Amino acid sequence: MTLIRPLAPPDDLAGVTVRSECDSDAAFALPSWNLTDLYRGTEDPAIATDIARLGADARAFAAAFRGRVAGLDGSGLAEAIARYEAIEQGLGRLHAFAQLNFSADATVPTAGQFYQSISERATEIGADVVFFTLEINQIDDAAFEAALADPALARFAPWLGDLRALRPHQLSDEIERLLHEKEVTGHAAWSRLFDETIAALRVPVAGEELTLSAALNRLSDPDRVQREAAGHAIGTTLQRNARLFTQILNTIAKDKAIEDGWRRYASPEAARHLANRVEPAVVEALVSAVTDAYPRLAHRYYTLKAGWLGLDRLQHWDRNAPLPGESDRRIGWPEARERVLAAYGAFSPEMRVIAARFFDGGWIDAVPRPGKSGGAFAHPAVPDVHPYILLNYHGRARDVMTLAHELGHGVHQVLAARQGYLMAATPLTLAETASVFGEMLTFRALLDAESDPQRRRLMLAQKVEDMLNTVVRQIAFHQFEQRLHAARRRGELLPDEISAIWIGVQRESLGPAFEFSDDYRMFWAYVPHFVHSPFYVYAYAFGDCLVNALYGVYRDQAARGAGADFVARYLDMLAAGGTRRHRELLAPFGLDASDPAFWRRGLDVIAGFIDELEN
Repeated sequence: MTLIRPLAPPDDLAGVTVRSECDSDAAFALPSWNLTDLYRGTEDPAIATDIARLGADARAFAAAFRGRVAGLDGSGLAEAIARYEAIEQGLGRLHAFAQLNFSADATVPTAGQFYQSISERATEIGADVVFFTLEINQIDDAAFEAALADPALARFAPWLGDLRALRPHQLSDEIERLLHEKEVTGHAAWSRLFDETIAALRVPVAGEELTLSAALNRLSDPDRVQREAAGHAIGTTLQRNARLFTQILNTIAKDKAIEDGWRRYASPEAARHLANRVEPAVVEALVSAVTDAYPRLAHRYYTLKAGWLGLDRLQHWDRNAPLPGESDRRIGWPEARERVLAAYGAFSPEMRVIAARFFDGGWIDAVPRPGKSGGAFAHPAVPDVHPYILLNYHGRARDVMTLAHELGHGVHQVLAARQGYLMAATPLTLAETASVFGEMLTFRALLDAESDPQRRRLMLAQKVEDMLNTVVRQIAFHQFEQRLHAARRRGELLPDEISAIWIGVQRESLGPAFEFSDDYRMFWAYVPHFVHSPFYVYAYAFGDCLVNALYGVYRDQAARGAGADFVARYLDMLAAGGTRRHRELLAPFGLDASDPAFWRRGLDVIAGFIDELEN
């Protein structure tokens, strides 16, 4: 049984600069990434060479260690782990390239074929080493503790600790191997079907055939007529595909329930908590605090927004509408780059240097184009290469914040790479810390530089909306998943039943300022996290509240002249990767996520911004 690693989705683009279909000048000439640091293309002979080498290494590893792991001393086990890590990293390199290539354009049949082919070969090779982690967990506690006394093995103690935590949920060797091999025809296959379906969707809006990403972008248009047209069109398009999306989500939920039952997990979200190295009580405290704060946060803000827009009630297409007076000036890519790098550099010159490498090295794909994955992500790839960032840049202020967010992930991944492949991955609860902190640095830099009261008010409102989307909306997503998975255990769900759950949590979270048209009932269908990573979403709220508290500590220390000390501790936290749990990482800042006051402190920041807007 392998540890869950964060998945990020994937072309043979050679790093050339590409214009999006609506660009008209050099400021909007956007970069595409250069994947040649992984492989030179899908026909690169190095791919076949690596597959053959890794297959031989895996077979040799099995011959050397299968059935013998419990008898290894500390140094012997450390040597075996190092060999296992090298195999896993090689497979990770192949998978990262295939996934990034696929994400760049999921509508190209050969990209999907290549992705599936690599996934199948990697799974076959990985099956030969599945035994290793299972046998580690069969070592009795006394022998394991004795082996850990060896300094060579102690280096891997964090990874081993996470692995041993899975012991109560480990199955027999045969079943674990079966689950490993069937992954490519199970969850992974349904995820691929979802991605290809979303990428192929075309939404007819005002006489144009738009990608789903471009249509969703219209929901932020200053013209309400345009927003409404996009809202109806997206809903209609999703409804036309309701049977397929319903089948995908039903299957994903049932597949999870089957495996959770075999592994004896107490709840559908228990496996995610364990992978995140966070106690269920901590997540419950977060969810409870946010739910209790719905009225003073989202309900209050959106009532204000309805008034500012001159509306009695808001529709779903008004949620991200620009406020009156908000500039619709498009922000060019060079300006976006400098805004973010300047904010990072003011906090830490080292962070600016690392972030600048993403622009200079061709590590970013920003072009919105048909077939490309929607949204944004930062993929860590493998420690001996570097991360890659995907986003769809339309030139809006929100896109600048998305760039700041993903660069935060990227900086985090670069710093954590020194921990090696097995320990670089950060738990999802803390994986959002650097990204949200990067957003906060960028926002604060822009706000502090703005002297016009009206502009500051608009910037503050925009930040509140982003924070509500990160905290309230994501906890509502989490509650949707809880109710969906609970209902699915009673039997297969119809589209209307899933939609009823969706509308219920939306009404609870967004409040009485909204009335929801029927076409919003299917909007659950395009959220990728529900398919790719069930119960991932609370990590965003965790990260936002954590960053609010963390940034407060930074401001306090900077005011006392101790800002440099905070920066050093912050970078050390990022460089720790997956080697420390949230208690250890937050302790140097005087923060404790198990304290309910911690979550209230984070939510009070959002409430304070709304107070300021109200006044």
